[in-house]
Amino acid sequence: MFWKKIAESRNELFHSGNSLAELEVDGKLVCIGALENKLKACAAKCPHAGGKMAAGYIDALGNIVCPLHRYKFNLENGRNVTGEGYFLKIYRVEEREEGVFIGFEEKKAQFG
Repeated sequence: MFWKKIAESRNELFHSGNSLAELEVDGKLVCIGALENKLKACAAKCPHAGGKMAAGYIDALGNIVCPLHRYKFNLENGRNVTGEGYFLKIYRVEEREEGVFIGFEEKKAQFG
């Protein structure tokens, strides 16, 4: 896993009281959200129809809800909780003294 700094603090991430934001990190779009005083990150687009997850919301159960068709995803494991069978990519986020970091799995070398 490699970590990329995305902000000095969580205050830089959210504007106008929004609890979701979209960021580009090393050419990859991600959605970051605040849930119960923890930061969570996921793919920027819904795996069903490409809805912009940052335009959705986090429901009372802590699921991120796509704005297009209201598909809901667990922000801990990415599983679709409304039964359609989709999976949303989840990324680890850490708040450190040095700032806010997002973790990406390292790409495996291709041989052949």
